[in-house]
Amino acid sequence: MAEPFPREGLPLEEARRRVLAAITPLQGAERLPLGLCLGRVSAEPVRAPEAVPGFRASIMDGYAIAEAEAPSPGRRWSLVGRSAPGAPYATVLAAGEAIRILTGAPLPEGAERVLPQELVTPDPAADSLLLTGEVGPNPWIRSPEEEAAAGDELLPAGVRLGAAALGRLASCGVATLLVSPQPRVGLLISGDELVAAGAARGPGQIWESNGTLLRALLERLGYGVSEQRVVADDPQALRRALRELASGCDVVVSTGGVSAGDSDWIRPLLAELGEVGFWKLFLKPGRPFAFGRLGTRPFFGLPGNPVAAAITALQLLWPALQQLEGGEVVLLPRLKVRLASALKRGAGRPELARARLQVDGDGALLAQVEGSQASSRIGSLQGADLLLEIPAETGALEAGAELWAQMLRLPLL
Repeated sequence: MAEPFPREGLPLEEARRRVLAAITPLQGAERLPLGLCLGRVSAEPVRAPEAVPGFRASIMDGYAIAEAEAPSPGRRWSLVGRSAPGAPYATVLAAGEAIRILTGAPLPEGAERVLPQELVTPDPAADSLLLTGEVGPNPWIRSPEEEAAAGDELLPAGVRLGAAALGRLASCGVATLLVSPQPRVGLLISGDELVAAGAARGPGQIWESNGTLLRALLERLGYGVSEQRVVADDPQALRRALRELASGCDVVVSTGGVSAGDSDWIRPLLAELGEVGFWKLFLKPGRPFAFGRLGTRPFFGLPGNPVAAAITALQLLWPALQQLEGGEVVLLPRLKVRLASALKRGAGRPELARARLQVDGDGALLAQVEGSQASSRIGSLQGADLLLEIPAETGALEAGAELWAQMLRLPLL
């Protein structure tokens, strides 16, 4: 049921709380080869089928001996064989014997220590080995269960799969994974003034960019757009597009037409076809924003200005997509930075300003705001590392002012 909308709009944290409270994870799962699971969410715990590596292995190139205690310089051993990865020495190693062993190779039964090769001098003519250096306490042997013991949980359910997780699973013999379904996103771009990039523009027309921007942003976050429509500000055409997107997608996202002008049809159509949960954000950029439902589908009405559309998508749509997929909701990491130069602004709304991250000679983190921060200027997003969190009551800021900032770089592993 819709509620009265605050005049200034909802604070961002409250808006996010309400969005996530309304989102239920999608049902079902699919099993995929490991190579297709990057960025997906695990749908069940994964356990190690066997111990890994499953045998005692040498941590370095050297010589395996049977003595557990560190020997003294001057000791000799008979060289009786060799152990390499995939070609182990198959005989029990006795006291007074040594074998050449390579990094990662299995230790034979009876071997208790590896001597680093730089501490010994082999004598091939006599098939012997002489210890010439001081041996430390480390035996240089990797445990059979160093990576995992049989039955160990490698991964719980609900984890987004990165490169390191996939690499570890492969090293433990896991070939396929059960993953949660990804939400199908329907994207609606509205506006009479829009023409396709590359087409000739008429008076007052602009090239449509929000579709490209949002589609690319969602792909960077691990989500595709299943269907995209560009529709003029016509209520009949918009009503039809909204219905069709809601019938074939798990979440519907629009951009434009969500304010209160004569041609802004999105909010009244949302109220007609479903429910408006809240409207307007106490945020700059991003005030014109609507959240609700089209039937049973979550709906996000993003602003028409491209920077505002991208920032509200990061702040509200992205967490919702994570929850729909059944994963832990992870927000952009935050850190404290200082302004590299003064910033002019007037108090009013809390702002997420785009900035580049710099490091001075002392290692201090600095934020450099460059150019106009207008919500229509996509150039303010280009190369941005940070979203500076500027409180509503804050006016002009001097160089050196300390602020919290959200990091815009995704983890690699």
